[in-house]
Amino acid sequence: MSAASNGPAAKQHPPAAPRLAADPIAEAHRQWSAHGWGGASDGMAAVTSIMRAHQIFLARVEAVLRPLQVTFARYEVLMLLYFSKRGALPMRIIGSRLQVHQTSVTNAVDRLEAARLVRRLPHPADRRATLVELTPAGRGLAERATAALNEEVFTDTGLSSRAVADIVRTLGQLRRSAGDF
Repeated sequence: MSAASNGPAAKQHPPAAPRLAADPIAEAHRQWSAHGWGGASDGMAAVTSIMRAHQIFLARVEAVLRPLQVTFARYEVLMLLYFSKRGALPMRIIGSRLQVHQTSVTNAVDRLEAARLVRRLPHPADRRATLVELTPAGRGLAERATAALNEEVFTDTGLSSRAVADIVRTLGQLRRSAGDF
């Protein structure tokens, strides 16, 4: 197992585009400093690196989910319902827990419902609320998608276990300071 592996079988993940001769973010950092913005150069490099890492991970996740005909946003809804005690949650709770706008929840639920992976039900105690319930097909898809993501992405991030733990801790600090929790 290589030092860059986070799983039992290290794999090389092909870059989305041909490999560059030099790190463009390091060059931007150098340019930032050379232009007198040295006080902001580390922050620019950090933010830009995180945004690029997001693109890399999202591309990997979407490649795994595409054959299952589900996006990561819809997968998150399925998993939230999967983990709920009753397999159903009010729409507003889904938005709150996923930290997305209600319009995004409605769109995801519309598409999941059209694919018969969830169904809307009237809330038994609140006539103003709608429950979203995971169907057996939705539960099956959530399990298949999770197995594929665990195998192809989550157990082999391309980083060491220590680096993954450091990232989770560091980004947790950022999320806390931003008011996520």
